[in-house]
Amino acid sequence: MQLTRSQPPILEIEGLRKSFGDTEVLRGIDLEVDREELVFIIGPSGSGKSTLLRCCNRLEDATSGSIKFDGTDISAPSVDINELRQQMGMVFQSFNLYPHLTALGNVTLALHRAVGQTKDESEERGRAALGRVGLSEKADAYPNELSGGQQQRVAIARALALEPRILLMDEPTSALDPELVGSVLKVIRELEESGMTMLIVSHEMQFAREAADRVIFLDQGEVLESGAPDQIFSSPEHERTRAFLKRILAQP
Repeated sequence: MQLTRSQPPILEIEGLRKSFGDTEVLRGIDLEVDREELVFIIGPSGSGKSTLLRCCNRLEDATSGSIKFDGTDISAPSVDINELRQQMGMVFQSFNLYPHLTALGNVTLALHRAVGQTKDESEERGRAALGRVGLSEKADAYPNELSGGQQQRVAIARALALEPRILLMDEPTSALDPELVGSVLKVIRELEESGMTMLIVSHEMQFAREAADRVIFLDQGEVLESGAPDQIFSSPEHERTRAFLKRILAQP
């Protein structure tokens, strides 16, 4: 749902480097994400994809370079990290739900603690978020009563309840049985159609080809290629991209 750019990008990453000890995981990443854009990041395991997302909302602090969110450098001393993380929703590979809380309880917990909403206010917003992911009838169910796909949709609802301006998703379907993947992809498609800005790390190549506005190929901590899905999947410029796609698309 990418629109013609009339405003600066909502996310601007310049020269981003991240090292863990002597290991440099990100090696000068430059990346922009426009408002209402759906960007997929693909690449082999260990290429730095998850680290890139974690740097975006300061779950990891960059070694050097800059990340600007809506024009503000997120490393500035004046930045409220909790507020930043409300505006940059994060959905992880593992669902990270509290087993002793219902679906609604998991969704509303941050509304109580981070936003300070009353019980009635948080429940209203929590139920609306569950409705957006098609789980209104599961509000009172506990995680062990839900399928993996339903648990991941609760995790997405938890992020949506905070009304973020961008969603970061780290392999949101990789922990799911194949038959459950479609329910999560359906939610992502509906979010795209509603205008949600998303930056997604995923191996769902067919979905990326169909749904993404742009695809980024990351390898060994560097952006090797960036472009429209048809260009990346049909005629990639870089030999490393071609080899990766040939291998991953050949898998059953």
